[in-house]
Amino acid sequence: MKRVLSSVIFVLVTVLFTAGVASAIDLTTPAFKANEKIPAKFSCDGQNTNPAFNFSNIPAGTKQLVLTMHDPDVPKTLLPSGNFDHWFVWDLPANSKGIAEGAGAVIGMNGTGKPGYIGPCPPDRQHRYFFRLYAVDIPLQGKMFKDRAAVEGAIKGHILAQSELIGLFDKAKKSGQ
Repeated sequence: MKRVLSSVIFVLVTVLFTAGVASAIDLTTPAFKANEKIPAKFSCDGQNTNPAFNFSNIPAGTKQLVLTMHDPDVPKTLLPSGNFDHWFVWDLPANSKGIAEGAGAVIGMNGTGKPGYIGPCPPDRQHRYFFRLYAVDIPLQGKMFKDRAAVEGAIKGHILAQSELIGLFDKAKKSGQ
């Protein structure tokens, strides 16, 4: 009896672990590694263009991909939520392999109320920038979302897999500071 129970538990753990691995999605960029500095080129100190991103390991059944970028480290005196939306794109085809550098996909309003990418530009210290890629089982073509929270609300319960890549940035100090 013990042997059968042990075998059943082993099979269940294996299946659950394999299912977890199968639902992983990969998000990388040649511009920086996870938890490292985002090059100034992609910020307000540089060209303010988006870095290239690579997507892989997209699960079967994916209808669309959604990419978001936000900064959760904004001083609450500047923005009560403490979050600033830098970019979000929701109309990416399921077979997309990524986004080119400078593509600046214009779907989605950033925190300034304008469409497209706006790079890191922290007002006070080093901030973290969260890039999230979602594989969803619903089509989102033709839909409009006012902010990241709205698109994340729309995909809630429809996420097949997701990945997160964090980059860091501290705005260059001007001379005399």
